[in-house]
Amino acid sequence: MSRDLKELLDLYNENAPLEEAFTIPAPWYLDADVELAESAQVFGRNWIAVGRVDQVAAEGQFFTVEIAGEPLVIVRGADGGLRGFYNVCRHHAAAVANVPCGTVQHLRCPYHGWTYGLDGTLKGAPEFAGVCNFDRAANGLVPVRVVTWEQFIFVTLDADAPDLMTSLGDLPARVSPLEIGKLRLFERKTYTLACNWKVYVDNYLDGGYHVPHLHKGLNSVLDYKEYTIENSARYSLQSSPMVSSQEHESFAATRTGDRAYYYWLYPNFMINIYEGVMDTNLVLPLGVDRCMVQFDFYFADVSEGARAANAESVAVSDRIQDEDVDICESVQRGLRSRAYGAGRLSVRREGGEHLFHRLLASDLCRAV
Repeated sequence: MSRDLKELLDLYNENAPLEEAFTIPAPWYLDADVELAESAQVFGRNWIAVGRVDQVAAEGQFFTVEIAGEPLVIVRGADGGLRGFYNVCRHHAAAVANVPCGTVQHLRCPYHGWTYGLDGTLKGAPEFAGVCNFDRAANGLVPVRVVTWEQFIFVTLDADAPDLMTSLGDLPARVSPLEIGKLRLFERKTYTLACNWKVYVDNYLDGGYHVPHLHKGLNSVLDYKEYTIENSARYSLQSSPMVSSQEHESFAATRTGDRAYYYWLYPNFMINIYEGVMDTNLVLPLGVDRCMVQFDFYFADVSEGARAANAESVAVSDRIQDEDVDICESVQRGLRSRAYGAGRLSVRREGGEHLFHRLLASDLCRAV
């Protein structure tokens, strides 16, 4: 990597304790070299959530996704096994699955008809008679590591990455009593924001700091003074007792229970849990100043009789998201100002953001 990248990374002190720490510097949200390093060292080497188990529940079901610039296909095999492959034909590199999802008996490249089994083995290479030293067994689809936790599917492009359960630490044990596996998908919504993906993660991890100012409705049902932040090695939990309030009726009706739980798993996956309600947020970079946030909404009851109530809950989430979009895009504009270099962090509120920045810096240091 260039010397310029090293100079940019040296602007941040990942060893500073929270009470002395600054945020990562503004150029990290703006620089193309940082973006390339993130693709390789953050998204290319960690476990990344890519989908749900129900998307590939039956034999031959598949979906496609792109991580760190790499096209992937996730598929359920004839033997019931879940597999991931680079979505790249071994002949001339076309995508073997060229639609977002579907059900197939095999994966056939639309370019020259090379056909692969659901286990990735090459089954057919038309008109290849006479090709010398061609090893059919060595020309199957290239696999990627894929595993599940709860109803979520994760992949890593790094063959040497620690297994997912090691990366999750005690998170599965902490989430297990919440029984999120009983919740069922209701709807998926996708948003595109004019900001760097890290701006969105920062906003999520500020310990509720912005909630009283930006999210009046949500704030009405959270006990902000009792809002807590707990960091583990690779995740952060923000949590708050719920309170009864009729100040904002739609929030009171859709955000209930004793406590709200907001889990963030490095680098880009969030799980938000209320009583009988969960949504997950997956944040993916689309460029230095653009990102996509994918929301999946889950409910304990997804019957037709519960549709109206569930739709109202999603609408409440939309209102919160709209408020976050506006402020995140404002931050992105401000990061380009000569008036800003880096900011300080609240010891009371922004420990999760501090964890994110230190993990990010640790990954990026491998690029120089």
